[in-house]
Amino acid sequence: MTKSETELLSEISDRLDRLESRDEIRQLISKYSLALDMRDMDAMANLFVPDVAAGGGKRGRQALRDWLDDTMRKQFDGTSHHVGTTIIEFTAADNAIGVVYSKNEHETGAEWVIMQMMYFDAYARIDGRWLFSRRQPLYWYATDLNKPPIGSRKMRWPGREPYDGAFHDLFPSWAAFWAREGNAEQPIAEPAPLEAFIETMRNGTEVHANRVR
Repeated sequence: MTKSETELLSEISDRLDRLESRDEIRQLISKYSLALDMRDMDAMANLFVPDVAAGGGKRGRQALRDWLDDTMRKQFDGTSHHVGTTIIEFTAADNAIGVVYSKNEHETGAEWVIMQMMYFDAYARIDGRWLFSRRQPLYWYATDLNKPPIGSRKMRWPGREPYDGAFHDLFPSWAAFWAREGNAEQPIAEPAPLEAFIETMRNGTEVHANRVR
C-alpha cells in the first residue's frame, strides 16, 4: 500500500521540523557558551525555561542568573567554553535530550585551569523556541594547565581538595568494562532504536540533580 500525498507531506514536514530543531538546539548550546564567557548573565538565563531549577530550592531565570553571576564573579577572572561532541535525540515533538562535550579554560587568580566535561541536557520547545529545561554537568578533570590530571580524583581546583567529577557515572558501561576481563564470550547487543541511543546507553541509570555549570 502506497502512502497518500497527505501522509507524505506530513512525513516531510516532520522530518524538516526535526532538522530545523536540531540546528536550533545546537545554536542554543553555542549561545550558552558565548553568553557565559562574555558574562551576559541575562542572555544566559533567558536560554532556559521560565521555571528552571536554580539550586537551593529556588526556581526561575532570575534565581539562576543571580546564582551564576555570583559564581562567575567570585571564582573566575575569565573563561572559554569550547563545545565538542553533541548528540541530540527527541523524546516528543517539543522535547529532547542531549549529551554535549565541553572543553573549558578558566583563569582563576595565578592559575590557568583546564577542564573536560559533558552536559546531560534536556530541552523543551515553548512558544516556538527551543530552551534548556536542564543542564546537568558531569566532570572528568580540572587541573592547572601545567599539571596533567593523572590518577584518581581528577577535579583539582586551586584551594580545594581533589575530588571525583562523575564524568562516567551516567553510563554504566564504564564500570562494567573495567569489571570484566574481556568481552569475547558476550553476544553483541541489538542496535539502539532511533532517537534512543543515549537512553539505551544509560540503561536506566539514575540522574542525580546538579546545578548548572
